[in-house]
Amino acid sequence: MTQALKIAVLASGRGSNLAALIEAHAAGQLPVEFTLVASDKADAGALQLAETARIPTLALLPRNYADRASYDRELFARIAASGAELLVLAGFMRIIDGTVLAPWAGRIINIHPSLLPKYRGLHTHRRALEAGDAEHGASVHFVTAELDGGPVIAQAKLPVLPDDDEHTLASRLLPLEHRLLPAVTGLIASHRLSLGANGIELDRQLLAQPLLLGEDTLAA
Repeated sequence: MTQALKIAVLASGRGSNLAALIEAHAAGQLPVEFTLVASDKADAGALQLAETARIPTLALLPRNYADRASYDRELFARIAASGAELLVLAGFMRIIDGTVLAPWAGRIINIHPSLLPKYRGLHTHRRALEAGDAEHGASVHFVTAELDGGPVIAQAKLPVLPDDDEHTLASRLLPLEHRLLPAVTGLIASHRLSLGANGIELDRQLLAQPLLLGEDTLAA
């Protein structure tokens, strides 16, 4: 039996994507071991979810550090000390210092609520509506120093409805995010997907384009 991949999760909010990971693991669909859930918010719902699931937690507050780089160095030292082999950003709302990220290249993924490369950063649902897009979605990508600019692994798509506002669009997208992130994490944990020198590899073959939820490999 393959040994479970050790993962840590960073989240700033209520932790619904973390909950999806925990549920997939509990259902036997995700071969991982959670080593740490950390947040930059002491009252983040994600920390409460982790405590309920008996996962070690860490609340590290930025105000206690002189600058972003010193905060990130301490945060990533604590993540490394947990034994994590993969770091999953599940609604972590901070930009991470590039020099701190560098040793983790290919070992950090993030879920972002847009069809990257569209709408990096904030207010993605509003921006998609303002642009008159016919479809919207979410992306899981490898994290680099470029904001939401790392190689895109997989996406989930949905149509934009005529009566959508940013809240209805976000609420319809969220269940797809909750399927997408565990599916991608599972491919990495099963040692089927990785970031190689020439791009993302699935079953030792380069991906020509991002995987799509609901098709073939991401049929979950």
